[in-house]
Amino acid sequence: MSQVWEKIYGIHAVEALLTHHPKRVKQLFILEGRHDVKIQSIVMLANNNRIKTKMCSRDELNELTSEEAVHQGIIAEVSPSQVWTEAMLLELLEQHSGTPLLLVLDGVTDPHNLGACLRTADAAGVHAVIIPKDKSATLNATVRKVACGAAEVIPLVAVTNLARTLEKLKNLGLWLVGTAGEVETTIYQQDLTIPTVLIMGAEGKGMRRLTRDYCDYLVKLPMLGSVTSLNVSVATGVCLFEALRQRQYK
Repeated sequence: MSQVWEKIYGIHAVEALLTHHPKRVKQLFILEGRHDVKIQSIVMLANNNRIKTKMCSRDELNELTSEEAVHQGIIAEVSPSQVWTEAMLLELLEQHSGTPLLLVLDGVTDPHNLGACLRTADAAGVHAVIIPKDKSATLNATVRKVACGAAEVIPLVAVTNLARTLEKLKNLGLWLVGTAGEVETTIYQQDLTIPTVLIMGAEGKGMRRLTRDYCDYLVKLPMLGSVTSLNVSVATGVCLFEALRQRQYK
């Protein structure tokens, strides 16, 4: 059976692949005439790993991606991504010696939001991001581009039964903190220095009922203006960096 190759594009996404997973990269396609420092740095990484590079016209690069893609003059042809399994996540937690911080995205279907959440999660020190296999955005080129390299370093765990996974995490001693706009407790009043699973629901619908039922705590973001909710990636950033603040200054 012939190898199936993915197309990954964007400066940060391609550079992260070459830095962390160079063996996955088959070749690079680079816009003719680009000789800036960022591109040259990527070409050097490719040369050091004996990866082929090919100079292409803008039209040729556009043909390799979808119409709405912003490839920034560079595309990598790579072997398929590895999404983590529940078993891999549980093994990671068993080996981890610190206080776990996990992020669950329950029903986030927009790849731009998933990519932004991965980027924020990596910056805030999250150990893994968990998504359901169904009714969720998947790890594709758009997600990688928006994540700016975070998709190559932070484990993304796709699980068949989210409720069952949450139950296993509770049994391991992690506390489930869900977000809901109608509760009284704010994210700033919640202790996030404990082993925490932060659960963010889809925009509009929020968490699914069964997911909510598994939560140990429910919190909200205080809203003072006329809007009633934030974009899920923005809300995720607020919550994760509150967890980081508490953990750094406890």
